[in-house]
Amino acid sequence: MESQIDPRSMDVGDLLLANGAISEELLVAVRAQQQESGASTAQCLVSTGNVSEEIVIRSLAELEHVEFHPLDTYQPEEKLLRSIPAKLIFHYEMLPLSVDDGGISIAFGDLPDPLELGNLRLLLGKRINVVLAPPARIRAQIRECFGLGAETVDQIEEDQLTPEMDVERIYEVASDSKGRLREGAISKLVDQILNEALESRATDIHIEPYRDTIRLRYRIDGILQRVPLPADLKQLYGAIVSRLKVMADLDISERRLPHDGRISMRNRGEPFDLRVSVIPTKHGETVCLRILGRESLFLKWDQLGMNAHQESLFSKLVSLPQGLILVTGPTGSGKTTSLYAALAQANDEGRKIVTIEDPVEYEMDGISQIQTRDDIGLTFAGGLRSVLRHDPDVVLVGEIRDHDTAQIAVRAAQTGHLVLSTLHANDSVGVIPRLIGMDMDPYLIAASLKASVAQRLTRRLCESCKVPENNLDA
Repeated sequence: MESQIDPRSMDVGDLLLANGAISEELLVAVRAQQQESGASTAQCLVSTGNVSEEIVIRSLAELEHVEFHPLDTYQPEEKLLRSIPAKLIFHYEMLPLSVDDGGISIAFGDLPDPLELGNLRLLLGKRINVVLAPPARIRAQIRECFGLGAETVDQIEEDQLTPEMDVERIYEVASDSKGRLREGAISKLVDQILNEALESRATDIHIEPYRDTIRLRYRIDGILQRVPLPADLKQLYGAIVSRLKVMADLDISERRLPHDGRISMRNRGEPFDLRVSVIPTKHGETVCLRILGRESLFLKWDQLGMNAHQESLFSKLVSLPQGLILVTGPTGSGKTTSLYAALAQANDEGRKIVTIEDPVEYEMDGISQIQTRDDIGLTFAGGLRSVLRHDPDVVLVGEIRDHDTAQIAVRAAQTGHLVLSTLHANDSVGVIPRLIGMDMDPYLIAASLKASVAQRLTRRLCESCKVPENNLDA
């Protein structure tokens, strides 16, 4: 005989189980996670990824007999939003929906604590009608109105970091020293910018100053998308750049010359490297960060978008004892990812593998990796000459840029080495005239080039709004 749960003691997990939305095994795992983390049942259920947050929050609203709002077509009233301090909006992660004589209706992503709800009622001076809504949509609406990091800007303004303060003084408040940064307001703001980019699957972050504002953009699936920022963030731009420079181990006092550096960080337990480039412009230093996710390195062929025939062909090419294989495509199209997938297959105890890169984007065990340094004469061509004296079986050259590098790579491919590299060309056939344009003899190209691969980055479709396309001939 099945045991019956008293409806008065049910939580959202029990309700979802009773409705068949989750399994008993999942609920047991959620209970264990809840005891360990102290998070609510709803939060733990959403974090599993096995049930959508809309289903969880809708069920919670049903259980608690409160209104549910999907927020899918809701347009917030900016005047109402801005009538409440940003720090309260972000602290409680709430979205004011409407106000009338009966009080103010506020959407929360989870049931608010009764004590905190009482405090909020005192702060606003109004009766609060609790509405539940999907947390992700609440956060998106808040950010669209206030901009990323608005609550941190409010905190900084309260700490009297005014526009009149010197950049070094502003940064001093946010850090204790170059080596040890405390968790200050500026540090928190920069972390928000970086983590938001990682959560959005961005490949690049662009932070650009202009006369009266700054612009933040993320490159997602090949397209730059603007991220809303607080209107008064411009006064803190120097401190933001200084924080990034310290993280990348760059000189914060030098603002006249370009800088290049690297930041290592983790997001949700996953390691990431960020390649940092700082360039001086008329209105301040502009920063570009390329996000390099280490976990995406060792992709298998079936994860690269190749069909079965292409996978088989490319696998055979990587197993060749010698020859030249070139990958072409625009910046950010995944050329490096494809080459590293090839190296991962070729990497075994029986082969010596050396790479020459600018910079070394990912570290791989069992492979000797060299970073070029033009300032001391370590170029692709010079490095490749030296590498060939180290008895390599496989050589990866980050990019063939000039005649010298092309000539050495081609001759290496003819003398018992497998050479992998990238080349800027419009398509796979365009590789040949590109090499000829570098004064390479056609007969050398014919003797060494085993394959040229052209690739493009295919944009991902939104899982929630994608629809099948039947008219493929259009």
